[in-house]
Amino acid sequence: MSNIDHVVVGVGVIITNPQGQILMGKRSSQHAPYWSIFGGHVDAGESFEDCAIREIKEEIGIDISAPTVFGISNNVNTYRQEGKHTVSICMHVEYRGDKQPQIMEQDKCESLMWVSPHELPEPHFEASRNAIDLWLNHQFYHHPA
Repeated sequence: MSNIDHVVVGVGVIITNPQGQILMGKRSSQHAPYWSIFGGHVDAGESFEDCAIREIKEEIGIDISAPTVFGISNNVNTYRQEGKHTVSICMHVEYRGDKQPQIMEQDKCESLMWVSPHELPEPHFEASRNAIDLWLNHQFYHHPA
């Protein structure tokens, strides 16, 4: 089955620090050189929360707890550009841990940084931009234009 034949469900996790900054990663393989929040595809039988916890641990080596769903985004621009249609479950967690996030998958991410949600690095990945826009504007659903 090609990517055009199905829709992929993923989670995108906005991780904030006590200063209100968002943790971003610069992609180094697929979707390079885009900046993005962290997350990934939901495995069959997996809850959104479990997916977020697993993906964050795999990607940046930190433990998060109780991520909350705040929105959903239908990412059709990526579909129009690449033929891959994703729907993102947008989640948020505030990280107050002592362990600093670090790149665990060098083949997928080349750098990390905390940024103001109002000053996003460019170029920026569609699903990430949609999630941050929903979060900032207290909206639940991002529909395609």
